Amino acid sequence: MTTESAAAAARATVYGYPRQGRNRELKKAVEGYWKGRVGADALHATAAGLRRENWRQLAEAGIHEVPTGDFSYYDHVLDTTVMVGAVPERHRAAVAADPLDGYFAMARGTQEVAPLEMTKWFDTNYHYLVPELGPDTVFTADSSRQVAEVREALALGLAARPVLVGPVTYLLLAKPAPGVAAGFDPLTLLDRLLPVYAEVLADLRAAGAEWVQLDEPALVQDRTPAELNAAGRAYRDLGGLEDRPRLLVASYFDRLGDALPVLAKAPVEGLALDFTEAAAGNLDDLAAVGGLPGKRLVAGVVNGRNVWVNDLARSLTTLGTLLGLADRVDVSASCSLLHVPLDTADERDIDPQILRWLAFARQKTAEIAVLARGLAHGTDAIAAELAANRADLASRADSPITRDPAVRARATAVTDADGRRSLPYAERAAAQRARLGLPLLPTTTIGSFPQTAELRTTRADLRAGRIDGAGYEERMRTEVREVISFQEKAGLDVLVHGEPERNDMVQYFAEQLTGYLATRNGWVQSYGTRYVRPPVLAGDIARPEPMTVAWTTYAQSLTGRPVKGMLTGPVTMLAWSFVRDDQPLGETARQVALALRDEVADLEAAGTSVIQVDEPALRETLPLRAAGHPGYLAWATEAFRLTTSGVRPDTQIHTHMCYAEFGDVVQAIDDLDADVISLEAARSHMQVARELAAHGYPREAGPGVYDIHSPRVPDTEEVAALLRTGLEAIPAERLWVNPDCGLKTRGWPETRASLEHLVAAARTVREELSGN
Repeated sequence: MTTESAAAAARATVYGYPRQGRNRELKKAVEGYWKGRVGADALHATAAGLRRENWRQLAEAGIHEVPTGDFSYYDHVLDTTVMVGAVPERHRAAVAADPLDGYFAMARGTQEVAPLEMTKWFDTNYHYLVPELGPDTVFTADSSRQVAEVREALALGLAARPVLVGPVTYLLLAKPAPGVAAGFDPLTLLDRLLPVYAEVLADLRAAGAEWVQLDEPALVQDRTPAELNAAGRAYRDLGGLEDRPRLLVASYFDRLGDALPVLAKAPVEGLALDFTEAAAGNLDDLAAVGGLPGKRLVAGVVNGRNVWVNDLARSLTTLGTLLGLADRVDVSASCSLLHVPLDTADERDIDPQILRWLAFARQKTAEIAVLARGLAHGTDAIAAELAANRADLASRADSPITRDPAVRARATAVTDADGRRSLPYAERAAAQRARLGLPLLPTTTIGSFPQTAELRTTRADLRAGRIDGAGYEERMRTEVREVISFQEKAGLDVLVHGEPERNDMVQYFAEQLTGYLATRNGWVQSYGTRYVRPPVLAGDIARPEPMTVAWTTYAQSLTGRPVKGMLTGPVTMLAWSFVRDDQPLGETARQVALALRDEVADLEAAGTSVIQVDEPALRETLPLRAAGHPGYLAWATEAFRLTTSGVRPDTQIHTHMCYAEFGDVVQAIDDLDADVISLEAARSHMQVARELAAHGYPREAGPGVYDIHSPRVPDTEEVAALLRTGLEAIPAERLWVNPDCGLKTRGWPETRASLEHLVAAARTVREELSGN
């Protein structure tokens, strides 16, 4: 095909779309089902309606081929586990009795059965359910959901492309099942898994699918020759099947690197590649392997993970270069649009001048369609769109909103000494023990307590003007008093105020810092039915006034036990926001760190003896390639130390991390120089405690003993057993007792019972240690 004919054939497509609906209808329906208020038929009807609405919006925007299979009740990796029949033994009876209830049991657990482990999807804030596999795993195909959805779309007259997690990525994301040797490699199951994928592909072809997309993002990470050989074998086998649709293998989030020639020569009909800055090098690499002659290339030139408008002229230049490298070039986002909000039209509180800089999912689909039209018909066909886009880009570049000279001068003046504590840990620890007087195995929580419907209603009443500021503050104070009272009665040692005034751990601070924009309806799925509204980081960051001091001081006035000041750390403030793309992340992190440093200083001046600066996103933001790790970790750990290092030796600094592969960043955790770190550990059976011990971590740690992402209430002996496992790795004088994460999403009855069991377990193990 000539360059001209390749351009004329260009079409627009996407890999996936937000699932929740404009008013989070899916969240409400699923949670209603869990509570018995919504029946299964009604839940399925809601889901089907949302899929139809998504496909309609995409088709009307000019998307020529819509994705199916990207919709999920909870998680697409869990859906793949069901599709290939890899249901853990402990869940099989529940799945056999009721597939929907069994599906949710795998996701959330029940009182009797633990859920699958949950961790981050590559370097995003989306969480997936980790497959559990072993040498005895038997795969069986169940394509019913995938087939039904492609038939739904085809019945509407749409060109539909099912999207599946690819077999290599599925196995590389998996872990050994409980009881299986830790050294077991799930990739050894590839030859057992491929026939199941073959069966699913045949079913989808029979249902009318002309193309199927197989997502292989794990191949953008550093991979061994054996892993690359496995990928080559997988797509040689799948591509060699006779009864199958055409195959499009997709990668995203980074440069494909050594995996590109492997996939380029595989007998598949197309590749989908990321061509945004995150994957710089893919274009040159594609040219170096001779392109994709005779194949389809789906070019991800619109950023699917951030919210800034696309530079259409630059993207057209990239697309023009790609025309000579493939038989057909289609236009897409760099990844699924699952990672961005739905529509900027719902944002009535953002300055219209700034709103024109933003593109959510609906705006990105419009950009993709414009680019496809420009590629197919020339720039004259989109002249008006190009002119408007140039004006939007210039408006942002020239805006004084983006730059604050005072902030920049302060950041430039930072020295190495600003990021170092005044004394080494051993001397600080002695001063802190003298000041705090805590028992062996001190108990605490991570920060938040249940966000009840009453609290959410109170915040809504304040926004709507139904109550005034004084009424709101009194309601929050009442909640703080109740939370402090409960913690004292339960016997916790270091208390928290419960954060009733906080809507989200990032948004709350963003709303009080200059340079951030908060959205009204910018919901993005974090996991299951948990949706967050990431703020938009549009300009330089400063803290006009204290943000948490009044609430922490009030809580401390109610008790003689220490109350932690609770802050979100600088890396997480970036990772869980839509960051600016016009300066290096490290520069932005330093600005946020300096703003938080002021808050830490004010908390300490107000008498706060324990200050926790949460960094759950430290591992999540780690670059996918090892070559990028040193540079990232240097600025990330500097930002944390800059936030926390101005305090006195006897002020105890805590940090918290959850739901990530901590073993990859143990040295960075050490480099933070926090006095105490709490980490998720309950689902992973204290794996992180062993990783800390293997590293020789010298400070205090609280590996979680209560999985807060499940409705299960662990009994006292279960918690005590986890504590004893933790003690095998961490000495008692440095071990804390705490849940995995904050309790915001839990209900009060399970929270009370679980924390009472946690305190009782700590007492039991203390007595065992003392010999009583």
